[in-house]
Amino acid sequence: MHRFYLPPSQCQGPVLALTGAEAHHAIVVLRVKTGETVAVLDGQGREFSCRVGAVDRKTVALEIRQTQSSPPPACLVTLAQAIPKGKLIETIIQKATELGASRIIPLLTGRVVMQLDGDSVPHKTEKWRQTAIEAVKQCGQRWLPVVEAPVTLPALLGRPEKIDLSLVGSLRGDARHPREYFAAFQRESGRMPSSIRLWIGPEGDFTDAELDAICGAGARPVSLGPLVLRSDTAAFYALSIASYECQLPSSVS
Repeated sequence: MHRFYLPPSQCQGPVLALTGAEAHHAIVVLRVKTGETVAVLDGQGREFSCRVGAVDRKTVALEIRQTQSSPPPACLVTLAQAIPKGKLIETIIQKATELGASRIIPLLTGRVVMQLDGDSVPHKTEKWRQTAIEAVKQCGQRWLPVVEAPVTLPALLGRPEKIDLSLVGSLRGDARHPREYFAAFQRESGRMPSSIRLWIGPEGDFTDAELDAICGAGARPVSLGPLVLRSDTAAFYALSIASYECQLPSSVS
């Protein structure tokens, strides 16, 4: 079944309307026909099963037949990802969406090569958000992650946010397996964390000073295996572990 995305503000009545890029994709690429069944995601937990109604050159009318809702994730996972070279950040955003990330924060750190001026930030951010939208449409994820504008490490560390468990990928000797921190949190709190932040460095990793600052703000250094992983592979590895641990029964330690 073809899936489309409309923001919640456009999902209020019994008939939905695809316009702009979504309509073009439906009409020109997918060639949807009247009477066909399609799905619409609003990114806030709702999926609408719709019958295609009138189709013209710029608009597709969709009649809602059924609505299904999913509650927010029990654990909100934030990926704080130092921006890698090239277009890898788009792949990371795509896979992070598929792996259930609730928020993605592109980080500007000392070893980040990409240069962003004031004029390019909104364009890049919008492009990255569209990548997340395409990912939810592909995989059927009903909750669209928040993709923030790029932020510097000091600015992110300065935010007064409460995170249950903060983990940073590290090659240092004091790094431990992530499972140890999940088990320790459960023993001390009697529950699994409801919010997690994963810190992943760029090519060349965080500098020693950056890693000290992240750990000084409460993050725990974790090992992502015996090999030195690429930045994108490290992100997928960490997100997979977080997804697995958050879905375990609370009795498991």
